[in-house]
Amino acid sequence: MSGDEAAPVVVPPPVAEPAAIPEDMDLMTALELTLRKARAYGGVVRGLHECAKLIEKRVAQLVVLAEDCNQPDYVKLVKALCADHEVRLLTVPSAKTLGEWAGLCKIDSEGNARKVVGCSCLVVKDFGEETTALSIVNKHIASQ
Repeated sequence: MSGDEAAPVVVPPPVAEPAAIPEDMDLMTALELTLRKARAYGGVVRGLHECAKLIEKRVAQLVVLAEDCNQPDYVKLVKALCADHEVRLLTVPSAKTLGEWAGLCKIDSEGNARKVVGCSCLVVKDFGEETTALSIVNKHIASQ
């Protein structure tokens, strides 16, 4: 390669966000929009092994854990890793909901999620761009 050639710049595709996001949206809606944006930027990792690696590398910015995870050792490990490495932790009520937000589903022609696979743990390593939904999530985490 000669010195005149520049490396191609990879720009992630824009994610359509609802036109008007109210400031008083609830946390779960804000978290869903934040995870959708992070997924578009390639910043979401799923599964215990991958999540544990990112937490230990101190790359994880946010960990989302499902409350209905039926393995207590799994929950205990994730919470301990987050506490040891000072990573922010949020919980959601359902693994199926988290799986849908993580992209572990098929979308039918009407835009509804089908064949949703549960996800017990998810790590966000890159939020993408700053949004109103992200600021709502950050405010909630700061208030805990």
